[in-house]
Amino acid sequence: MPTAARLTAAFCLALMGFALSRMIMPLMPESTQFGYFIPTNIALGLAVGWRVMGARAGGGVSEGITIGLTGAVVLVFWGLFIQAGREMIENAMMHRYGGVGEALVGMIGIGAEYFLIMATLPIIAVVLIGGAVSGVITNLIDSKFP
Repeated sequence: MPTAARLTAAFCLALMGFALSRMIMPLMPESTQFGYFIPTNIALGLAVGWRVMGARAGGGVSEGITIGLTGAVVLVFWGLFIQAGREMIENAMMHRYGGVGEALVGMIGIGAEYFLIMATLPIIAVVLIGGAVSGVITNLIDSKFP
């Protein structure tokens, strides 16, 4: 059911998805073709905010920080999963894998590589601080507009 908290959480994590995408792009090699990278991460932010954070809204500041950090970590996980899956499919179309198992192992390797690329202090700070602030704002909106 649509609530103000779900809408707020979706907006906050979509904004975080956009900001993180813009921060990650310069870290990637120059030859990287981003395509739908930013819209995909914004859509993930909307979905994770609505389903994960918005559904758990309610409580005080500590609960807000908890749901915000949970939402931010889930956003990063699904972002890595989707982007690594996209890269794995591109590699599979070029016949770089011997089978499904090898492709899945390759996807895990790609995800780990992407994680190491984005594991910088500014990105970690945005995930932690942005997630905590998003959760607190979501809980504040939930208390004002139940």
